[in-house]
Amino acid sequence: MQPVHVGPVTFGAGKLVLIAGPCVIECETHALELGHAIAAIAREAGVPYIYKASFDKANRTSLSSFRGPGLDAGLRILGRVKAELGVPVLTDIHETAQAAPAAAVVDVLQIPAFLCRQTDLLVAAARTGAVVNIKKGQFLSPAEMKYPLDKVRASGNPQVLLTERGTSFGYHNLVVDMRSLPQLRALEAPVIYDVTHSLQLPGAGDGRTAGQAAYIETMASAGVAAGVDGVFMEVHEDPSRAKSDAENALRLDRLPALLQRLLRVHAAVQAAP
Repeated sequence: MQPVHVGPVTFGAGKLVLIAGPCVIECETHALELGHAIAAIAREAGVPYIYKASFDKANRTSLSSFRGPGLDAGLRILGRVKAELGVPVLTDIHETAQAAPAAAVVDVLQIPAFLCRQTDLLVAAARTGAVVNIKKGQFLSPAEMKYPLDKVRASGNPQVLLTERGTSFGYHNLVVDMRSLPQLRALEAPVIYDVTHSLQLPGAGDGRTAGQAAYIETMASAGVAAGVDGVFMEVHEDPSRAKSDAENALRLDRLPALLQRLLRVHAAVQAAP
């Protein structure tokens, strides 16, 4: 597997990477303050860090749900986050027209799980030259991710990450089959485990998505034990007040201990014969 480089951060080189931030940009001040706090925690733990936040949550359950500041204002905020924190930045895109302007600001373009088969979106992201992170659709097997991966690579971009974020299990539930993580790695791409989104209970909250944040530490540890290259977590200083995914976000003050736990698990995996 060829490592993927995101500025100073490398996936697939034996070091665990953290991708973390708020689900959505709530405001400029919040984005910066939370980013600085997470970056300091990651730096103290010695974990390479990529900031993530969405400028638009285009797939909210309800029309009245908060979506974010939008493309122009959101990218301006993400540009400031990148400059002030000095770390790479990741954001989602939902339409082909968003690819080029987003890639001019951020380092990683993320393809949402529901859109992972959208050929034009994948090709547009690939052609920007930015690193592309494709989330596995909740409706796909790990083996089927070969095809989105091939679309990006065949469009001239070998810098691709694959992210597991759970599989639909009946109504209002997701499960993660840990076998999917080595199966995704067999496609010769670095693999990220999206811990917090995999703990969603989609549509189970009376017009919103509910979640099971109590299992974040357990599932994150299991994913790292399965050999992933990075973990993806939505983090908030007060999840009860988060404007998106409140019930499956990690509380900021729990992040330091969790990173130490994950580093111990990762070290044991790396030392195994």
